[in-house]
Amino acid sequence: MRIADKAVLVTGANRGIGHALVEEALRRGAKRVYAGTRQPLAHADERVTPLILDVTNAAQIQKAVERVESLDVLINNAGIAIYDDLSNLNVVEQHLSVNFLGSLKVTQAFLPLLKRSKGAIVNNLSLVALAALPIIPAYSISKAAAFNMTQSLRALLAGQGVTVHAVVLGPIDTDMNRGFEIPKASPASAAQCILDGLEQGEEDIFPDPASLSIAEGWRNGAVKALERQFAAFVPNSTAKLV
Repeated sequence: MRIADKAVLVTGANRGIGHALVEEALRRGAKRVYAGTRQPLAHADERVTPLILDVTNAAQIQKAVERVESLDVLINNAGIAIYDDLSNLNVVEQHLSVNFLGSLKVTQAFLPLLKRSKGAIVNNLSLVALAALPIIPAYSISKAAAFNMTQSLRALLAGQGVTVHAVVLGPIDTDMNRGFEIPKASPASAAQCILDGLEQGEEDIFPDPASLSIAEGWRNGAVKALERQFAAFVPNSTAKLV
């Protein structure tokens, strides 16, 4: 997969990593970048097509699908993170609605286009998908669910020409991580490494120093081996998502 001359859709594209991914895709020569945001977005580059896209809104997802002529790369980046202690189920449901179900619904909607182009799905996840951060447990749970979904999609779509990539993000200097007084990578550097990983065909992408520190252990570990074993249960000829 090369970004040059490809059509890319980024959800949550108005700020942080989403905004950086839009700019990095343009820098790499994307022919069209669809920028999904909940509020109107203006961009000087004529290759950018703004889309009003709340990933929890079925009508907006459908309208976005109708505006996208072709698609090679879907980057599920939209997400929320709220401090909690699991005492409020509404907060847990909110995280699952955006970070898990939102990504799945957008993926389902755009999958026909991705099958046609033999494209790629990139899910922006987190280190907390692998081990919960107890000060944001609802976020951790939602990212763990999204990681499991990513592994499932990878196996289900392998026989249909669509690749599925997990981005395991560490601390990035965004509004979401404001208040964490720890070393953080810049959104621009994370975006560059995410697209580097996609272009290099990495299933699991570790785009910053914190996540990169566990990359080798993850790729050679028991959990990754188990994922590969379980994927063998999916008959490629019959696997279907929609």
